[in-house]
Amino acid sequence: MEEHGTFDVADYADELARAPENHAVGTALRFENDHVRVWEIVLRPGERGPFHIHDTTYFWTVVDPGRGRQRFTDGTFVVRDYQPGETKYLVHSPESTLIHDLENVGSTTMRFVTVELKH
Repeated sequence: MEEHGTFDVADYADELARAPENHAVGTALRFENDHVRVWEIVLRPGERGPFHIHDTTYFWTVVDPGRGRQRFTDGTFVVRDYQPGETKYLVHSPESTLIHDLENVGSTTMRFVTVELKH
């Protein structure tokens, strides 16, 4: 079940100001070559990955499930459950970016793999 809501962006003003330069879309960079960057995201209950930018096409896959909250620059958030094997493909570019964070609001450690496609 998804929950939607709003938050005060002023609470994250400094982090949001740095987000356009934060290309660390995971907690660990596992592989990089001329074509891709492969990230692992591991968040224990209560941990949060900071606001960061996606400016390339990428996909993510859930390895270990959990419940996460994503906040967006417009002051909205969504909370949802992520299931094992769930995969999403997203098209972004320097002209069409996504800035968001991810917080583990569940009781289990969440783990994702994210693959950025370089142009």
